[in-house]
Amino acid sequence: MITGNCRTIILNKGSVEQKREEILSYFHKTFDIDKKLYNALAHNETYYLRPEPLRHPLIFYFGHTASFYINKLVMAKILDRRINPRLESMFAIGVDEMSWDDLDEKNYNWPSVEEVRAYRKEVRDCVTDIIKKMDMTMPITWDTPFWVILMGIEHQRIHLETSSVIIRRLPIEEVCDLWEICRESSLAPVNSLLPVPGGEVTLGKSFDHPLYGWDNEFGHHRFDVWDFKASKYLVSNQELLSFIEDGGYTTQRYWTEEGWNWLRYSQARHPLFWVEEEGRYCLRTMTKIIDMPWDWPAEVNYLEAKAFCNWLSEKQSKTIRLPTEDEWYRLRDLHDIPDQPYWEKAPGNINLEHWASSCPVSYFQFGKFFDIIGNVWQWTETPITGFTGFKVHPFYDDFSTPTFDTQHNLIKGGSWISTGNEATRDSRYGFRRHFYQHAGFRYVEAEQPLEQPQTMYEGDGAVSQYCEAHYGQEYFGVENFQKICAKICLEYMQGKPMKRALDLGCSVGRTTFELARRFEFVTGLDFSARFIRIAFQMQEKGIIRYQLPEEGKIVSFHEKRLRDFGLEATKSRVEFFQADALNLKPQFHDYNLIFAGNLIDRLIDPIAFLTNIHQRLQVGGLLVIASPYTWLEEFTKTQNWVGGFRRDGEPYTTFEGITDILTPHFAMRDQPQDIEFTIRETGRKFQHTVSQLSVWERSR
Repeated sequence: MITGNCRTIILNKGSVEQKREEILSYFHKTFDIDKKLYNALAHNETYYLRPEPLRHPLIFYFGHTASFYINKLVMAKILDRRINPRLESMFAIGVDEMSWDDLDEKNYNWPSVEEVRAYRKEVRDCVTDIIKKMDMTMPITWDTPFWVILMGIEHQRIHLETSSVIIRRLPIEEVCDLWEICRESSLAPVNSLLPVPGGEVTLGKSFDHPLYGWDNEFGHHRFDVWDFKASKYLVSNQELLSFIEDGGYTTQRYWTEEGWNWLRYSQARHPLFWVEEEGRYCLRTMTKIIDMPWDWPAEVNYLEAKAFCNWLSEKQSKTIRLPTEDEWYRLRDLHDIPDQPYWEKAPGNINLEHWASSCPVSYFQFGKFFDIIGNVWQWTETPITGFTGFKVHPFYDDFSTPTFDTQHNLIKGGSWISTGNEATRDSRYGFRRHFYQHAGFRYVEAEQPLEQPQTMYEGDGAVSQYCEAHYGQEYFGVENFQKICAKICLEYMQGKPMKRALDLGCSVGRTTFELARRFEFVTGLDFSARFIRIAFQMQEKGIIRYQLPEEGKIVSFHEKRLRDFGLEATKSRVEFFQADALNLKPQFHDYNLIFAGNLIDRLIDPIAFLTNIHQRLQVGGLLVIASPYTWLEEFTKTQNWVGGFRRDGEPYTTFEGITDILTPHFAMRDQPQDIEFTIRETGRKFQHTVSQLSVWERSR
């Protein structure tokens, strides 16, 4: 239906020259189709509407997919310059409904559509040049530079779909026709349950897999699925209508507690994309309102799908629920469906190879079943988490981990607009249960008990280490580093205004809370959502849980509460955001104190940070820097080190470099002091480090 390359690249076949051309074509086709999607907006003003209150207006996503390339290429040190730092900061973060996302409109002075179009062209030209000139080796794997290019391409294809959902929620007068939708519709088929033999399901990619994958696809998982039955068809609009007419949206017993709370909040009486007109139902597609196609799949969120299953269970006196991820894979694997990009023609309504809409649930057959893949995504009972052996990618450490909170359920199978990685067998995407995508469901009758999601103990090694460093016990008589740094900051602030403080590189948040003992308000910023989500959890729930390695495979479990540190009262005086210390948004300014704890030697360009940080601080305010000056090429190129090298033949220390850079705007308050800290690796292995702390007062 849509011409162009929508299939992900096979990364282990072909010559370097062939692969370079393939990737260049894939990049250009991806940029083109992303651009074309926005032709559905009727006016420039439409870009600034916000039909989904939990997401940004479309102008953000128009810029976000382009800025992502630049931000990742800079992080990977493939690109040593930014194109537009203002836009690359504005468009960096705020995509999923994470609590630390900044969705406050007053913090955004959105650029014009024309400015973003011009920026996108610059990005396209820049990335094209990199693809043409960057060294390439075959095969392309997770740890090679071209993986970052593919990361940008596949990220853009995700947003092709998620932005189409936002467009679908715009007022109909704000959109115009774009692509051809399916015109076929008739009476819906009667659904039935068909047997599916159980068996072993094996999931997880190896790191030499020939296709690009996101971090949550790698590792290994094996599960024995019992025999079950699955619905022959996806649930159609006609089948869902029976639930509605039977009082499904007004009967509390069909809904989970979460679902009922959402229902009361949303006041929903039917699926989001159903439109009531003159006493009848119509359907909103991406750009049209059409007569209700009763044999198309019903599109709902997880909470609605779960309520339908509970209703059907009661009606049929059976154990009806949504399939698990393992059950969905068992059904798929039994039908030997070719994977994209290996198929000749998409075997289902997927990959934009058929229509720009759903189609009848009886159109694409797989054995005795229909729509095992394609048409709409299928909700599952499984909250997303990592497989055994999961690890984050160093250049996108927050793709998956923020969703490992038991609040995001997996959707499987892809929709009509799922392209690239989204349309592959191994793709794993999780969404909040009240979110809408182009998603529906099939149901199963199954006796196998569901594994209930447990209260999560943080198992990310680096994050757990910092949870213990911030909130755990003290070791070898070394006082808690975050606590003592905050104490020193507050001592130097005596007699000064203590209205606003900024904790840069706040990690999991202890110093932010400690500063809020005396400050009216404290903002904690960290580059990694892996850390910020722990800080926010401590603020929101007052408790964190994590596990620590003791010896070999033996771990210990830990629970820490904010009230244990006398910090409960500070929760209302702090906020946490994910941010890049080198490219902060304009609202982060006018502080009385800025604390940069163990930050500068992990920045790409600490000299630029030190040169410009005075702009964020009031005259008379304090900048407090703590760092062990552990300069490593993997974080900071040697030419950007502040010190730790010979200059004019003589040793030039980092403290001398800090002094030289800060002197035009700061005066040092006292001689620096050493602050020790420990990082626990295992029950018998620790890091012991000495950080140098210096205090600087802005003088001009």
